[in-house]
Amino acid sequence: MEKKLTEMVFDEEGTVKEIAEDFRVQIAGMGIRKGKKVKVTTRQPMKGPIVIEIGSANTSVGYALADKVIVDVGD
Repeated sequence: MEKKLTEMVFDEEGTVKEIAEDFRVQIAGMGIRKGKKVKVTTRQPMKGPIVIEIGSANTSVGYALADKVIVDVGD
């Protein structure tokens, strides 16, 4: 099952499947690339940033950028 990163809930994990082309360079600089495993560790209210775990690192992603990332979360 595919979801936008903004649709994922706390503690949900998945693999990055797609990133909107116009945001790939910016998001890649944060370590987010196709095939990378991600886990949502914190969600801020009211379309605030989402903190994700990538490997052993945590990074905060703004809502607008997170909305451009498609993640395969399985079934």
